[in-house]
Amino acid sequence: MAKNNQKSKEKEAEVVDNAEVVAEETAKAEEVVEKKPAKKEKKQKPVKVKVNKEQKRSRLKEIFSELKKVNWPTFGKTMKQTGMVLTLVVIFGVVVLGFDTLISWLMRLLTKI
Repeated sequence: MAKNNQKSKEKEAEVVDNAEVVAEETAKAEEVVEKKPAKKEKKQKPVKVKVNKEQKRSRLKEIFSELKKVNWPTFGKTMKQTGMVLTLVVIFGVVVLGFDTLISWLMRLLTKI
């Protein structure tokens, strides 16, 4: 039984040694790979597709037919939304100006010697 324990310990030690050797070889291989400069890939030129006049006209017709399907807002709705955006911009501008004024007033009080 003592011999079996000794053999199993020897096998474990051998496995550990093998693992260390593999780890060292892997590290060396990674260093070699890192040292090699990457090959520059050539940029491929874009392929120009020749389009005849009929294809251009059919594409334009498709574009205009899709634009007709769009649900465009009315002028009044656009003006209301623009007004809301401008109002919010002014409100936030006043809030930021107020914070800036408050902080600058506090800084003047604290740094006054």
